[in-house]
Amino acid sequence: MRQTYPGSVSYSFGPGPLTPAVRALIAANVAVFLLAWAAPPLIEWLGLLPAFVFERFWVWQPVTYMFVHGELFHLLFNMLALWMFGVDLERRWGTRFFVRFYFVAGIGAAVTTLLVSLLPFGFAAPLYGSVTVGASGAIYGLLVAFAMMYPHRPIYLYMLFPVPARVFVLIIGAISFLSSISETRGGVAHAAHLGGLVAGYLYLAGLRGHTLSTVRSQWLRWRLARMRKRFDVHEGGRKGGGGPRVH
Repeated sequence: MRQTYPGSVSYSFGPGPLTPAVRALIAANVAVFLLAWAAPPLIEWLGLLPAFVFERFWVWQPVTYMFVHGELFHLLFNMLALWMFGVDLERRWGTRFFVRFYFVAGIGAAVTTLLVSLLPFGFAAPLYGSVTVGASGAIYGLLVAFAMMYPHRPIYLYMLFPVPARVFVLIIGAISFLSSISETRGGVAHAAHLGGLVAGYLYLAGLRGHTLSTVRSQWLRWRLARMRKRFDVHEGGRKGGGGPRVH
């Protein structure tokens, strides 16, 4: 534990040590990146290509694309964001719920990309024959979750301007939406980003009044049930002697 003294100032960067799910996800992404670097055809096989999903029924792609990165810096930035935003969320939610949310956001981003690729508009046409890769859709889901859990925590926009988390997510959401309908090629990635944001928000909004609020209460009920065993009703005394007794 770091000690501080009157008049001293301490600085820290990031949320601290890796949590189990974040560590496993980073390891999986790095492993797949190295495999794809050694065997480039894996990018097309594991990435998300709507034409192959609809025509060849490559139904694994909406899951596997999250672990594929074509460029080193793409991988580094996504893993940095996974660490910075995922660690606090996993500590708050627990590993099981965090992993479930991560895949809901990532698969939601993939479904958004698939649906948009079928739209009869010019901005959607390039998506059908383009490969989408990367964990960005799931990462954007983590961003919206972070904003919902810690709305007032500052995040540095473009590494320069501190803004509250909820404002930060609104800004990048607007950027992703405008980019997805205005850029001919860049809209491929931005559609996935927007899909991750929306999927993450809808999942939490639908469960916030149920799952997130009951996880703690269920744990408390389990603890209380264990404590009640000390006070269970038992039959006592001698047989035929005055009926049951409790203690």
